[in-house]
Amino acid sequence: MRKQTTFNLIVFSFVLLLQPGFNTIQQYQLYPSRFGIRQPPVPIPTSAVIPSAKTSLRPTNLSAKAAIVIDQTSGSILFSTSPDFQFFPASLTKLMTAMIALETFPLDKVITINDESTAVGSSMKLQKGERITVQNLLKGLLIDSGNDAAFALANNYPTGYNGFVQKMNETAFTLHMDHTTYKNVSGVEQAGHLTTARDMATLTKEAMKQSFIRETVKTQTLTVSDVDGQFAHNLASTNQLLGKIEGIEGVKTGWTDDAGQCLITQTTRNGHTMITVILGSNDRFGETERLINWSFANHSWKNYRFEDWLDSAAGDTATAGT
Repeated sequence: MRKQTTFNLIVFSFVLLLQPGFNTIQQYQLYPSRFGIRQPPVPIPTSAVIPSAKTSLRPTNLSAKAAIVIDQTSGSILFSTSPDFQFFPASLTKLMTAMIALETFPLDKVITINDESTAVGSSMKLQKGERITVQNLLKGLLIDSGNDAAFALANNYPTGYNGFVQKMNETAFTLHMDHTTYKNVSGVEQAGHLTTARDMATLTKEAMKQSFIRETVKTQTLTVSDVDGQFAHNLASTNQLLGKIEGIEGVKTGWTDDAGQCLITQTTRNGHTMITVILGSNDRFGETERLINWSFANHSWKNYRFEDWLDSAAGDTATAGT
């Protein structure tokens, strides 16, 4: 009798635990701000215009250590080599720097230059004591690849330089750039400051949603000045494909001894947009041009509905069962 009573109590307690309510078996509550829950990288589409290969030709003889070509609209990968292998990003870093600065500062905010004027490497030649808008700093950052502009923006972040870098990494996490870690804002070589071709394509797709970035990265030359009109800065892009390749829309160059030649481009032809990333190349412009031309020449685009895929899958299943 005692054994039966004990058994009944155990069964009753287990049944209670399985009833709707806030018990440890039935429910486990997650707090996104605490655990860093991320949204899916892309929504599930109902239809998409997807590129399909017209030929079996593939790009060959690339010196790049990593490369990727994606269709901007669908995210389809047309070509890749070592897309998740980590490399130094060099000044491709500044695309993320621009995104964080844009979401932090109004374009007309005026920043006073201090020690940033002594920055080594690529520079828009800021002068100590000059007062310049965030808008012109961003142009110097993206067109002239100014390390001094990058430091000026980061040093004026509400939580300082380290807070700016932390925000870069938080944004990379949110965008599912799972193989990217930022250690600085300019792209100077630093242990652990790494990215991949796939992650740079993901970043580019997000960054080019910003109209300011879209317009700035396709600019070849421009002169900007401080708010007092005392200093003029002549900016010139190092992207040799601007004005040369049909449909080219930027985006960013990068180079250091260890990173090699790096280049991100976005190109639109006949309503279709390609993002191309080259890392560790000996000929970034020539190889990017070849990848762009190959992509458009060897692919066609078709409107593909999710319902069609279901019908096709159902047909394949039925055939397999016969």
